[in-house]
Amino acid sequence: MLMIAVQITLLKVALDNRPPSGEKNGLQHIPFAGHSRSALEELLSVRRPYDFWRWSNSKSYFVFLGYFAGSLAVIQILLPWLAYSPAYVGLLGYTGLAIEATLPLPQIYKNHSARSCKGFRVSVIINWLMGDAMKMCYFFGASEPVPWPFKLCGMFQAACDAYLGLQFWMYGSERGSARDIQMATPGKSILG
Repeated sequence: MLMIAVQITLLKVALDNRPPSGEKNGLQHIPFAGHSRSALEELLSVRRPYDFWRWSNSKSYFVFLGYFAGSLAVIQILLPWLAYSPAYVGLLGYTGLAIEATLPLPQIYKNHSARSCKGFRVSVIINWLMGDAMKMCYFFGASEPVPWPFKLCGMFQAACDAYLGLQFWMYGSERGSARDIQMATPGKSILG
């Protein structure tokens, strides 16, 4: 319960401190609306149904969380035959596992798009990598067998976190142009 309370508090703080819609980096700010985008950007920019988790008012987030928690409570209390079925428990477990494994992907995309890790602390990456190392030691060194989906999701998350570390090394915390590597000397031809 403490973890849930902390996460709800963090959500409230994040929502209270986000830029207003229409402002630079706000919810509806699209600075290059007419430019052509790469295939990856096109894929990732698909509009979410009902603008899920991109709502303009804070109330919508908490209403959704209330309905979600209420639905799970109804299943647990009123439908025990479903709540304790192996299929339902497996669905919840694997869904949570997949969500946790893919958590680094938005940060990777943000860093790649900006060619910068500005605002992303190296201490966060180090702690994530240490957590991944401990998780891998447990998954592959435990005396009890750990199911392969846990190992695969853990390896995927560790690879994503390692790539975040690589991005931090490549881009640093400055804007992309400050850390670009010059490939040739200006004014000199490679061929002579």
